Amino acid sequence: MTRVLHVVTNVGHYDDPAQHPTGLWLSELSHAWEVFEERGFEQAIVSPAGGASPLEPRSLKFPSYDRNAKAWRNDPQRMTLLETTLGPDDVDSADYDAIYFTGGHAVMFDFPDNEGLQRITREIWERGGVVSSVCHGYCALLNTRLSDGTLLVEGKKLTGFAWQEEVLARVDKLVPYNAEEEMTKRGALYEKAKLPFVSYAVVDGRLVTGQNPGSAKETAEKVAALL
Repeated sequence: MTRVLHVVTNVGHYDDPAQHPTGLWLSELSHAWEVFEERGFEQAIVSPAGGASPLEPRSLKFPSYDRNAKAWRNDPQRMTLLETTLGPDDVDSADYDAIYFTGGHAVMFDFPDNEGLQRITREIWERGGVVSSVCHGYCALLNTRLSDGTLLVEGKKLTGFAWQEEVLARVDKLVPYNAEEEMTKRGALYEKAKLPFVSYAVVDGRLVTGQNPGSAKETAEKVAALL
């Protein structure tokens, strides 16, 4: 049985004085979940602190809030999954063949320095599993080191939410850092689509990354192909 571990945020607002709301970008989870479900994979959800994962209000509007995302939100069992996520200490990485980091700006705060998530990621990677992310999910990979001390992303081709997209989404003044720039600083070979907000996914060996919310399905399909 192939098993995929999804990672979602616990953060519900930005760190700014107005405490602008944020959270999980729902379609990035729901689209990937559907891709894996259709292939019969087993799936579970973990978050940095365990427990509830709030939804990003902007992800519940057109165009991201499509039939697939609405179906998730209208399904009490699915929503319960987001109220009762596992914590990193509840997870035995040996149970999973792949890890998939969802986004939403919230993850910029609680993904990068979570040692439990880093441990799970490192163990899955070093056991030959697939590490993947979509949109801001790649913030989880900024500081993840392998057993030899090197950064997992160093020298790897990858993508994630672009700075140009932050500006167009008018959150460039709210985000705590420039994720694209931080990735480049760590030696990652960052790439992006020629146009913002179109689906774009990059595969480098067992590392699979998608650029933005519209890339979730393509990213999941590339993960499934590797599995």
